[in-house]
Amino acid sequence: MTETLNSQLSATRLHDPSVRGFASDNYSGVHPEVLQALAAANEGHQVSYGEDVYTARLQEVMRGHFGAGVEVFPVFNGTGANVLGLQSVLPRWGAVVCARTAHINMDENGAPERVGGMKLLGVATPDGKLTPDLIDQEAWGWGDEHRAQPLAVSITQTTELGTCYTPAEVRAIADHVHERGMSLHMDGARLANAAAHLDLPLRAFTSDAGVDVLSFGGTKNGLLYGEAVVALNPEATKGLLYLRKMNMQLASKMRFISAQFLALLEGDLWLRSAQHANAMAARLRAGVDGIAAVRPTQATESNGVFAILPEGAADRLRESFRFYDWDAATREVRWMCAFDTTEADVDAFLAAIRSELG
Repeated sequence: MTETLNSQLSATRLHDPSVRGFASDNYSGVHPEVLQALAAANEGHQVSYGEDVYTARLQEVMRGHFGAGVEVFPVFNGTGANVLGLQSVLPRWGAVVCARTAHINMDENGAPERVGGMKLLGVATPDGKLTPDLIDQEAWGWGDEHRAQPLAVSITQTTELGTCYTPAEVRAIADHVHERGMSLHMDGARLANAAAHLDLPLRAFTSDAGVDVLSFGGTKNGLLYGEAVVALNPEATKGLLYLRKMNMQLASKMRFISAQFLALLEGDLWLRSAQHANAMAARLRAGVDGIAAVRPTQATESNGVFAILPEGAADRLRESFRFYDWDAATREVRWMCAFDTTEADVDAFLAAIRSELG
């Protein structure tokens, strides 16, 4: 039976599973435990559009992680989660202060502004992290009809540069923006990696630290697809039930998103996977720290390593291992690890870097 199944897989597979890369944690496959959960959820019929037992159970599990009273809205993808979460805390004339490097500003093709109808106010940061002082560069002009009103702040945990906010830093931002009548959104595409780095429960730097609405990431941590908007402070959010449908993020077979999150969150799979990805990034960072021609640019606090390489080195390395430029002008690159990155993968990549750079 096993030989027959393997033969069938080989006949239908279009890629070489031995090829590995460091371009994105989205390149990884689906965690086997998540696949098992999907198979288990696939039997029989369940009510559609979220009225299924898996989505009901997910509400309970999320409340265990983030506190009583939170509300969870599974969606298809991270851009949808960010747009929905921000729409729910903003009026039509609202603006969002964010880091200039934020995913909502750089990598979502204008969706927050064009689909969400909000203005983004980007702030330059050295490490991807906002502070109260940096927020104040754009948090002004309330009552001025000529300026989009800054009524929300969005931070990313971990940031696009791989750095991590501490609970005290999140709390300082939350207090600062709440005093000004603003709401705080967190893009948690790599939230589990932050928890693994901080060695803290998820709520310690989210609901307990004053975050109002969270985009909870699953795809980068072993899910096939799916993210979730979590209203940590339901009083600050409005209309998520309707906005999700309006923005084409309401899954008819929602049980298959919810079942994946249950596989991730009912036990410790979310943490084990994130800890492993972080550990592989730490191994990679330790290896390149001994190579004089590689100049790391950020602290390695999650599953990514950022570094500047000599002229032409990145393109030559990409002949064997795929990865992306972060800033081509400065020759800065980004190397990402995932739940399925192995020590052998890292060591082979390090060998290639040493061979290229001497």
